[in-house]
Amino acid sequence: MRPGAAHAENLENKTNDRPTLLWLALSLTPGLGPTRVRRLVEHFGGIEAVFQASLTELEAAGIQAVSAQSLATGQSLELAQEEIVRASAAGAQVIPFDSPAYPQQLRQIYDPPVNLYVRGNADLLSQPGIAVVGTRHPTPYGTGMAERLASDLSRHGLCIISGLARGVDSAAHRGTLAAKGKTVAVFGTSVDVVYPKENSRLADQILSTGGALISEFPLGTFAAPQNFPIRNRIISGLSIGVLVVEAAEYSGTRVTARCALEQNRDVFAVPGNVTNKNSWGPNTLIKQGAKLVATWEDVWEELPSELRLSLAPPGDESSSPSTASLFGEDTDLGPHEKKIFALLKADEAIHIDDIVERLEPQVSSSEIFAALFELELAGKIRQLPGKNFVRSF
Repeated sequence: MRPGAAHAENLENKTNDRPTLLWLALSLTPGLGPTRVRRLVEHFGGIEAVFQASLTELEAAGIQAVSAQSLATGQSLELAQEEIVRASAAGAQVIPFDSPAYPQQLRQIYDPPVNLYVRGNADLLSQPGIAVVGTRHPTPYGTGMAERLASDLSRHGLCIISGLARGVDSAAHRGTLAAKGKTVAVFGTSVDVVYPKENSRLADQILSTGGALISEFPLGTFAAPQNFPIRNRIISGLSIGVLVVEAAEYSGTRVTARCALEQNRDVFAVPGNVTNKNSWGPNTLIKQGAKLVATWEDVWEELPSELRLSLAPPGDESSSPSTASLFGEDTDLGPHEKKIFALLKADEAIHIDDIVERLEPQVSSSEIFAALFELELAGKIRQLPGKNFVRSF
């Protein structure tokens, strides 16, 4: 019996799922990334054979000495057993690459994760989903479009996938939750480390409403800049298409869009003001062939017909709630509300002093305050910090 074999046998008795333990051990082995892990398994003809190989055989397979040593001595298996205990304590399950629960859509990409850590509803990972991504510093227009498009698409049965980052990602998750839809957040940290911290409540809401938080990173992995571009391939890989709302010229959203193209996914983009730096990403993508999106129907009509039929009964579109648009509606508003609503824009905030200055000859300040309150209650407008107002979508 080779060194570490007896230890490995003891570890096997401590877990009911040996394949998960073995895949986890490979992913935690120093010097092995997802691509090398799969090549190693292919080289030996199966994952069990990897752990039955001698140190000499492992080194002959072309992996680093530190990797071969960790596998041959049972150190990798010990790390995996400890990781399973930590995952259980964090309320996470580990889904290895060869598990039936591993999403088929993600399995098809060039470098799928060896393991997925999942908190929440793992079944969502195999359901049809659209990724909604964009800048961490959106305009009010970008925030509103992300919220409303995610809301409308989730109402029609699509899972909304994003990265829980500030800005567009958070807006997409919030819009889905408002529509009582399902959403998946892909972390650039481990699933037990919510980043940014201010989104902890949002993460809890995703879980409590039947969504999921996922990551490929081991427990205890904190935010590191290089991890976020890495996770973007999972966001696009889980999706049937990626919707870009706002993104600057140099941003992580460009990485996600490029991953989507490489993975043969549809790319959608919301057009923006050409003078705004956040419009560079979507406008450039549209010039390069991405599908222009103004309402949820622009995404819906690009889906395969059999998928549309499976998600929503025939005729459902005609009875759908109001949808995202580049323009607002002022029907069913009182005269004061109509005047204020006509002044407001979706992509540019207006300060309350400017509203009062423009309308005071016709409407008193007290009537303006009351009308703004009514418009907020009706969901027609939103108040931003500093007493600034924009139209909702």
